[in-house]
Amino acid sequence: MNNIPRQEHPQPQWQRKNWENLNGTWAFAFDFGKTGLERGWQTKASFDQEILVPFCPESKLSGIEYTDFMPAVWYKRTIQISKEQLQGEIRLHFGAVDYSSQVFINGQLVGTHLGGYSSFSFDISTFVTVGENTLTVYVEDDNRTGRQAKGKQSSLYYSHGCDYTRTTGIWQTVWLEFLPKVSIQEAKFYPNVSEGSVTIEATVSGRDELKAAVYYEGALCGETNSVISSHGFLTIALSEIHLWEVGCGRLYDVVLTYGEDVVKSYFGLREVVLEDNKFLLNGQPVFQRFVLDQGFYPEGIYTATDDEMLKRDIQLSLDAGFNGARLHEKAFEPRFLYHCDKAGYMVWGEMANWGLDISSYSAMADFLPEWTSLVARDFNHPAIITWCPFNESWDYENRRQKPELLEMIYHTTKGMDKTRPCIDTSGNYHVITDIYDVHDYAQDVQVFTEHFTGEKQKNGVFWDEHDARQQYNGEPFCVSEYGGIKWDPTEQSGDSWGYGEEPKTEEEFFERYRGLTEVLLNHPKIFGFCYTQLYDVEQEKNGLYYYDRTPKFDMQKFKEINQQKAKIEEV
Repeated sequence: MNNIPRQEHPQPQWQRKNWENLNGTWAFAFDFGKTGLERGWQTKASFDQEILVPFCPESKLSGIEYTDFMPAVWYKRTIQISKEQLQGEIRLHFGAVDYSSQVFINGQLVGTHLGGYSSFSFDISTFVTVGENTLTVYVEDDNRTGRQAKGKQSSLYYSHGCDYTRTTGIWQTVWLEFLPKVSIQEAKFYPNVSEGSVTIEATVSGRDELKAAVYYEGALCGETNSVISSHGFLTIALSEIHLWEVGCGRLYDVVLTYGEDVVKSYFGLREVVLEDNKFLLNGQPVFQRFVLDQGFYPEGIYTATDDEMLKRDIQLSLDAGFNGARLHEKAFEPRFLYHCDKAGYMVWGEMANWGLDISSYSAMADFLPEWTSLVARDFNHPAIITWCPFNESWDYENRRQKPELLEMIYHTTKGMDKTRPCIDTSGNYHVITDIYDVHDYAQDVQVFTEHFTGEKQKNGVFWDEHDARQQYNGEPFCVSEYGGIKWDPTEQSGDSWGYGEEPKTEEEFFERYRGLTEVLLNHPKIFGFCYTQLYDVEQEKNGLYYYDRTPKFDMQKFKEINQQKAKIEEV
């Protein structure tokens, strides 16, 4: 497997021993006229190019590096199936494919999927035979339709402002999983801090005895078993209590056994609550010192070059004194969330809603299934402390958003997960929310100060430039985007972008950063902030690091500012 990129297991929370990574070199073809299906490419075509999966064709790492719009693309490779593997279920997994996918085995349609961020899989047991089989994937992608959530992918030919190079097709790991016919389909973990226990909600196929064993650093902390069919619950009292806290992941390992099926997973013992304008982690106030993370990479665009790059971005944030991140306008891959879990690094679980026409009910037909799939996939990650399906729900082509759509997504999210707060749409325009957050990019420190302490306040707490469209009702409050201070001393590209006028010196930069940040740290009712942003992305030059992740400044200075004064409630 040495020549396979991204060869680590893509789903650390759901690992079986028998699996095969399908990353590597695949045959590839453009289909600009979207006529490949009509011409039977799923059965007989010989594609004329090669691509390195899981990197998108726009990326340098893919070997293609084509950055214009691609209405449709094709992938093909062979897979080997043994007689032994065919005795059980063979599941084909895709981490993420942007956007609309059709999957064929030996020319037969196995299944379809809509959505550029959610994971999906198919049981291909009845489609494969012993020996060599052909796997073909057809993908359509057009982020200009209004029905497709694109996030920060540019809908123009060039990247511009805070929109960047597009991603088309496969951009996360593809793999095979071999499991018995009677198996565990899903498990959700409900930790109970006060009781020192965990309840496991399991969905299974068949009827057998489900065994669950919990370990901490190799030591058995509790186990139980019960015969279930279809669906059931198990509760385990933990003999050792290790809380998941900021900076200390302290994960419990879980081994689930159901007949011949064995799955390894993990959970963190923690709970989050909003109370009296405070964010409480395990009953203790924690101030969220967050930074905006776009999840873009110079050579892989949406896909990190390797696993170490995922871990490095978390460390870069910690080095600058942050304790978490908004994972912005993108649903990040499970491997990144795994490293957040291990590091005790808090994040908001978000979605790439930009590009979606939220003035139209029809847009929800695509968005809602994908969002609910992501909430289900990422439910067990202790690092996710808030759900945020929408960001800045600007009106679409001069048509106002339908408030009932945001309300529906909020209630759906809360119905799936009552253990976390949910923000309907970060920044604007709030309809129903557990947290009222605003985005404020004022660069003048005095003006910014007046927004939160001076006469410009419109509701006794803060200034809200969108108060004609949204109303503050006393919810816990944070500033989830601010700063964005441009710093591009070389100015080589000529089209660099950031918020406000660029400081003339490093001293002026730090003076502005300190002034803005201290306003938020010292505000008695604010429970957190999120600075824009961790690193530059292409032409957007307001990162604390350059796009290649080299530091622009001495990060210790940011750490001193961010942590110079603990919030009173944390003392």
